[in-house]
Order: sequence, then structure tokens, then C-alpha cells
Amino acid sequence: MKTFRQHFALALLTGVAACSSFAQAQDFKLGFVNTERIFREAATAKQAQAKLEQEFSRREKELVDAGNTLKQASEKFEREAPTLAESQRTARQKQLIDQDREFQRKRREFQEDLNARKNEEQQIVVERANRAVKQVAETEKYDVIFQEAVYINPKHDITEKVIKALNASAGK
Repeated sequence: MKTFRQHFALALLTGVAACSSFAQAQDFKLGFVNTERIFREAATAKQAQAKLEQEFSRREKELVDAGNTLKQASEKFEREAPTLAESQRTARQKQLIDQDREFQRKRREFQEDLNARKNEEQQIVVERANRAVKQVAETEKYDVIFQEAVYINPKHDITEKVIKALNASAGK
């Protein structure tokens, strides 16, 4: 694994060196896009988040209510358990276990459904963002645009331009 990292680092440095020597030979324009910021600030990302919240808020409230009901029933059982007959205690304990199992199942299903929908919505935002990046790159004649970097000089950050292009295309 260490040799892979060393080879990757060497290849990356070689690529950067080639880009910098190429940049000196010609007008070479590179940019950087912060995808996390796009997911936080772009109108399409905010709309997707609002859509998900609206779509899942009822189920989430039902889960919270069910969890609170289960907690109250468990607390009541704990208080009353010493005074209950063995058969009643066993029956209520089994009932609580069944309710908890059902609650856990519903919570898992909710989380799976939410994650699936979140991935769908994020994919739509990514596709639109990529089109906006390409539009900015073509309009302003960028040679390379990076989405991931350990460090980037702020003068190469074109995230704001991409967000503006993305927001403009969202209005259409």
C-alpha cells in the first residue's frame, strides 16, 4: 500500500510539474471547484434538500413518536415490574421486545429509503453541477478544472462562478 501511495504521489508531482512547465510555455488556465460548497450553497442542492425534508418529514415524525411511545412504555414497565405477577411481567416484557423490534425495522427501512432518495437527488445535483462546470470551463477557456485537491490557491477557485451558473440554469 505504501508503494502505491509513493507511486501515486510521484505521478501527481510529475503531472503538476508538467502542467507548470506547460503553463509557462503557453497560457494555461486551471481552476478548482469545491463540491462540498456546491452541495451547501447552490440553489438546486438546497431545493433537493427541501424536497427530501418534505418527502420524509411525516415518516420521521412518526418514528420519533413511536420511539417516544416505546420509551414511555419501557419506563412504565420498569416502574411497575416489581409489583406485577411473573406471567404479567413476562407478557409485557415480550410485548416491549416485539414493539422494539418493529420500531428498529421501521427505522432501518426509513434510513434505507432516505439514503436511496438522497443519492438520487445528489446525482441530479452532480449532473447539473458538472454541466455548469463545463459551461464555465468552455466560456472562460479553462484547460483543467480539479474537484479534489489537498491545497489550492484561492485565485484558482471558481466555485462561486459555478454556483452562479448552476443557479442561473436552475431558474430556467
